[in-house]
Amino acid sequence: MNLLDRAIAAVAPAIAERRAQSRARLSALGQATMAFDGATRGRRAQGWRVVSTDANAENLPALSRLRDVARDMVRNNPHAARGKSVLANNIVGSGIIPSIAGSVPKTVKAKLLDLIKQHLDTTSIDARGRTNFYGLQWLVMATVAESGEALVRRRPRRSSDGLPLPFQLEVLEPDYIDSSKDGPIAGDGGYMIQGLQFDQIGRLVGYWLYTQHPGSYSGIAYQSRLVPASEIAHIFRTDRPGQVRGVTWFAPVILKMRDLADYADAQLIRQKVAACFAAFVQSDENISTVIPAADPNRATQRDTGGVYQVESLEPGMIQRLKPGEEVTFGTPPSVGEYGAYKAAELRDIAVGLGVSYEALSGDLAGVNFSSGRMGWLEFQRNITAAQNFMLIPQLCTTVGRWFLDAAQLVLARDLSAALLLWTPPRREMVNPKEEVGAARDAIRAGLSSRSEEQRKLGYDPEDLDAENAADNKRADEANGGKGLIFDSDPRYRTAAGNAVTAATSGAPPVDDTTGAGNGQ
Repeated sequence: MNLLDRAIAAVAPAIAERRAQSRARLSALGQATMAFDGATRGRRAQGWRVVSTDANAENLPALSRLRDVARDMVRNNPHAARGKSVLANNIVGSGIIPSIAGSVPKTVKAKLLDLIKQHLDTTSIDARGRTNFYGLQWLVMATVAESGEALVRRRPRRSSDGLPLPFQLEVLEPDYIDSSKDGPIAGDGGYMIQGLQFDQIGRLVGYWLYTQHPGSYSGIAYQSRLVPASEIAHIFRTDRPGQVRGVTWFAPVILKMRDLADYADAQLIRQKVAACFAAFVQSDENISTVIPAADPNRATQRDTGGVYQVESLEPGMIQRLKPGEEVTFGTPPSVGEYGAYKAAELRDIAVGLGVSYEALSGDLAGVNFSSGRMGWLEFQRNITAAQNFMLIPQLCTTVGRWFLDAAQLVLARDLSAALLLWTPPRREMVNPKEEVGAARDAIRAGLSSRSEEQRKLGYDPEDLDAENAADNKRADEANGGKGLIFDSDPRYRTAAGNAVTAATSGAPPVDDTTGAGNGQ
């Protein structure tokens, strides 16, 4: 305790105690900061951009610039274009398909399934008339990966338009959002964040959208207006709580991709320059003049003795050298380190994008079954997370609600009990023989159901059962009623291919030869 503290303690002990407690807390904070290397403020931490802003304040100044840079990379960098397609191809694949669930009569369910096939499975759903709903899913995912977010707008249509359902979907780039709409709303209690409007309790009200793309050369004057949130599906990956706009997935790897492209260009120029110098002639005599050759496009140098100097090399050429002359051939620089460096950089880029190195680079050298399977499984977890936490809840569920709203008008009946379930596309098996066997064992042990395993493969269980029943019926009725028997039909053949006797009521079929059950 210094002299001032002692003087204060003598006059006002309570104040002196508070001063001592505050000093102790400051000392403890300083010691806690020094306990973490990441919290250091010394020379090693110079250059760190440490801010305490929320997700929206962090994103606002950078969103437009990041989008533009990412698009430029996708246009001109093959690895960026490959990364975009890998993400869209694997997360969407052939499409996340809907199925009808809920307490609805079979006749109504059949009509809804028919509407799905007529509207979602055709170009009727696309406002541009170019693709079906699964193609729009791919476009949305590609836009999210490149630009960070995508908008899907419901466009109501008249019955006179001749569509199965009176609505279509339009995919919009995030440039349509008027980011200048930001701040509190006077007299309303609500507020706007980067073009999104919220009410006083933080509920999303709508989006301020331009009537035309701001980068369009249409020459049409555009302005923004508020579009209700019920008409928009906003798809982006939420990286931080409270985040309202998405950031391009290329953000962590933009500089690495640019540096790798610059390095590749530098290596190419280096090799081109080295290749221009094929050979060097060393001589003690000087060349006196340059005399044009018969070909005006070639100049041949001649020394004072009338001997032509070599300017190019040709197959089978013989050149006489004067005494004292020596030819030294150029040695191009080695490129041995280029492959290893490029592979290391692409691995870092793949990590930043959340894809496997093999998928990004197409390089399968040195990959064995075990390492390939491990990388595939980890990549599949990233795919599943993007499907279940982003695409399905933000896009598919919203479109499913729009579908049921429109179907309710067309069918003129209450569909509040109906629900659309979404099944991601099946993943190709790394080892089909073992994986199918594992699924069969899980079903037999009660750890899974046939429907669940069928959904994992990207099939609708009811559609698959209907196809199996139809196949069996067609086989039984073929050949003049005698039927057709295939080794793949478990009703007549065991897994080993042996015949199965007619099963008694309530008992499984029995193998004629071994007496084993059909599943043996």
